[in-house]
Amino acid sequence: MRRLMAGLALAVAVPIAGLAASAEEQVCSNRTGTHGGYFFTFWKDGGDACITLGEGGAYRTAYRLSPRYNLVTGKGWAKGSASRVVGYNAGQFDPGNNSYLTLYGWSTDPLVEYYVVDSWGTGFRPPGRDGERLGTVESDGGTYEIFRSQRVEKPSIRGAQTFYQYWSVRTERRPLARNSTITFANHVAAWRQHGLELGTMDYQVMATEGFGSDGASNLTVWQQ
Repeated sequence: MRRLMAGLALAVAVPIAGLAASAEEQVCSNRTGTHGGYFFTFWKDGGDACITLGEGGAYRTAYRLSPRYNLVTGKGWAKGSASRVVGYNAGQFDPGNNSYLTLYGWSTDPLVEYYVVDSWGTGFRPPGRDGERLGTVESDGGTYEIFRSQRVEKPSIRGAQTFYQYWSVRTERRPLARNSTITFANHVAAWRQHGLELGTMDYQVMATEGFGSDGASNLTVWQQ
């Protein structure tokens, strides 16, 4: 597989107390694990993509995805929390036509895939025409639109399943290269007001997702 990592700008490093330095590691095939004291996930269904895991919550990724291929990758926590306050700094996010920079995770019972989207590409703002708009929520200095969509017999953390996706999508993209905060509890509370309940929390990461697009990102995530 071609290495696509060369030439990416370094993300603004944020010190994480108590975490030992870790050697960089590149992952190019589907895998979850831990690195630098953080959980990571890397999943693609084709295309040319890798993630390079850096110290602490840092990672960078680059990808070339034909129109039918999808990538989701990032660093965060093996156990999600409905009350977690997530900090991150994206030194680079080149989304191309169709990519998202998003707090991303899953719950089980019910099986739900959720997104808090802070930036996106030039040709597509998620969740597109498939999403049912339910309202808005104010959080962390911005307005997010709330959507629900359904996936039918699609890949999930429990194999091919039918499940709902919950979305909070910022109305204006967040600027790069500065510390940003996502107060997840605000979104959970707003979703609940519209009948969107989460179950038992599974993993939760600050993710880069791409679909049918070329792109790259370089960021660091931490817990506030």
